[in-house]
Amino acid sequence: MKIPKVTSGSTSAPTLPSKSQSTSKPVATLMQTPQSMMNSKDDATANRNLRLERISSTLKRRHNKEKRFHFFGMAAVALGLLFVVVLFISIFARGLPAFWQSTIHTTVYLDPALINVAPKPIQQTSESPVAFNERLINWETELGMVDWDAVLTSSLLKRYPQFNDEPQLLMNLFSSHESYKLRDQIVKNPALIGKTIEMKFLADANVDVWLTGKIDRSLPDDVQQLSPDMRQLADQLKQDGVIKSEFSTALFTNTDSRSAPASSGLAGALLGSLYMMLIIIVVAIPIGVASAIYLEEFAPKNFFTDFIEVNINNLAAVPSIVFGLLGAAIFINWLHLPISAPLVGGLVLSLLTLPTVIIATRASLRAVSPSIRQAALGLGASKMQSVFHHVLPLAVPGILTGAIIGIAHALGETAPLLLIGMKAFVTTLPSTPMDQSTALPVQIYLWQGNELRNFFEPRTAAAIIVLLLVMVSLNGLAIWLRKKFEIRG
Repeated sequence: MKIPKVTSGSTSAPTLPSKSQSTSKPVATLMQTPQSMMNSKDDATANRNLRLERISSTLKRRHNKEKRFHFFGMAAVALGLLFVVVLFISIFARGLPAFWQSTIHTTVYLDPALINVAPKPIQQTSESPVAFNERLINWETELGMVDWDAVLTSSLLKRYPQFNDEPQLLMNLFSSHESYKLRDQIVKNPALIGKTIEMKFLADANVDVWLTGKIDRSLPDDVQQLSPDMRQLADQLKQDGVIKSEFSTALFTNTDSRSAPASSGLAGALLGSLYMMLIIIVVAIPIGVASAIYLEEFAPKNFFTDFIEVNINNLAAVPSIVFGLLGAAIFINWLHLPISAPLVGGLVLSLLTLPTVIIATRASLRAVSPSIRQAALGLGASKMQSVFHHVLPLAVPGILTGAIIGIAHALGETAPLLLIGMKAFVTTLPSTPMDQSTALPVQIYLWQGNELRNFFEPRTAAAIIVLLLVMVSLNGLAIWLRKKFEIRG
C-alpha cells in the first residue's frame, strides 16, 4: 500500500478512504450479479453455439473433401485397372487362338518305288572317317533328290481319288517344307522304307486362316487368299477329321521362317533373349552393386561424388534409344563386335540396366538402420567388415528385387536392339552369344510388319503373351526372393 507523502508545514493527517466509500462498489457489483450472470451465461451459450456451428460446418467440409478425395482416388485406380484389363483382354483374345494351329493327320506309305535309294552306308573297320563321311553325304544327297511331295500326297490321293488329275491341289494344303519331315524320318531310321506310318503335318498358313475364321468368308473370290477349289477341299478335310486344330508346339520349337510362315516360331528369339539375360546378370549386376556399395558406404562426400550421383540419376531417365546409339558406336563401330549378336545386345542392355541397379542397391543400403553399422564398429569390426558382414546381408532382398526388375525391364526393350542390327532374319538357333540371333521384342516387331497379316497378327499377340509371361515370372521371382531373404534376415 502506498503511503501518502506528507509535505513540510502541514500538520493534518493523511486522508484515508471511508468505509462507506470502500464498500460502495462491491456492494453495487453484488447487487448487479444475478442479472450480469444471466447475461454472461447467455453470451457464453451463444458463443459456444456459434463455435459448435463453425466446427460442425468445418468438419462437414473436411469430411466432404475427404470423401471426394477418396472417391477420385478410387476412380483413378479403377480407371487404371480398367485400362489394364481391357489391354490384357485384347491381347489374350487375339493371341490365345494362335497357340492352336490347323494340323493334317494322315497315314503315309513310304513307297520303295518312290524312295529308290541305296541302303544307308555303314562305316567299315578299315574305312577312314573322311571316306565314311563322304559316302554318308552322297547318300543324304541322293535321299534329298526323292520326290517327297509325291510320297506325301500319295496317301491322300488314295482317300480322295477325284484329285488324281491335280495332285498339286492336295500338296498346297501342307505348309512348305513339311514333306522334308519324311526325309528326316528316313535319315533317322531307313528301315521305315516300305512301311506305313502315322504322321501329322502343319497346314499351310492360308489354309489355317480360312479354317480358323481369320478371314471373312463372304468376301469375293478375287479377294480370297485361296481358290474356291482349295477352300472347298480344306472344308471337306476338316469335316472328315483329317485336319484338326491342335496346340502348336512349333511356336516354341521352330525358328522364324519366311518361306513357310505356318512353321515360324520363337525358339531363336527365346534363346537370344536368354543369352542377353545371362550377359546382363554377369555384367550389369556385379558392376552396379559394387558401384552402389562404394558410393553409399566408402566414397567421400565431395563435388566429384555428387557429380557422379547426379549423372547416375539422369542416366536412369535417358531414353533407351540413346543407349542403342552408344552401343552401335562403341561395340560395333569401335570394337567391331558382330552385328545382331546376343553379346552386343546384352552389353547394350547392361548399360541400360546399370542405373536401375545402382539406385535400387543404394536405396536398400540406406534403408538398413545406422545402429547396425554403429554396433559392428563398436564391437571392433572394420568398415569393410561392417558393410559386407552386417549391412549387405540385410540389404540383399532390396538388391535382388531391383536387379531382377531391371533385367525384366531390359528384356522388354526394342529400340536399342534395332539400332545394333538385331532385326536380322535368322533361321538357325544361336549356339553361342557370338552367333547371330534376335530377341523376343524384335521378333514381335518383325511379325507385326509381316505382309500376311491375317496369320501373323494373332501370332504377334501370342508372342506378346509369351513375353509378358517371361516378365511376370521374373517379377514373381523377385517378390519370392525378397520375402525369402526377409524371413531369413
